[in-house]
Amino acid sequence: MSEDRPHGDAGSADTAERVLFEEPGGRWSLVALGPALCLVVLVVEAIIGSGVHWLGLTLFAALLAGLVALQVVAARRHASVLLTPAVLRNGAETLEVADIAEILPEADPFAEDLEPWESAPSLGELSGVPRRRTGIGLRLRDGSVVRAWARDGDGLRSELERLVADEAEADEAEDGER
Repeated sequence: MSEDRPHGDAGSADTAERVLFEEPGGRWSLVALGPALCLVVLVVEAIIGSGVHWLGLTLFAALLAGLVALQVVAARRHASVLLTPAVLRNGAETLEVADIAEILPEADPFAEDLEPWESAPSLGELSGVPRRRTGIGLRLRDGSVVRAWARDGDGLRSELERLVADEAEADEAEDGER
């Protein structure tokens, strides 16, 4: 399994497809920051000769690495985004691209009233759009409205708009052949 993949989807159909947009949610390199800082403190203590706290720094480095690893696992499971030509996955929820009827217009940050989609349910099992993510309104073919989200909201929006336009053109071509 590649380190860039959010979590164990090794056998699913969407990993065999071309990835159009991906955000892993969390990076494993962050786990090394705590132990690296403890190493810096250890070197500083050794240089100034105040006595090195081997046990304390080792335990603290392990504790920091463990806690950050838990956060990275959670972020990769609940805040990752994957878009292929067939599916959009936000966190643990997967939506077929064919089920998307329309990408709703961006919200005006200066408007007094919210766009109707801004209060719609978010994709994924989280109660709302995760922090530091941009919501994107989607109208589904069944008429319901949901919010997709990503850190790079403009990037995800442009890929979704292209996919939905391609899907609409394919539908029109099928209707024209009948």
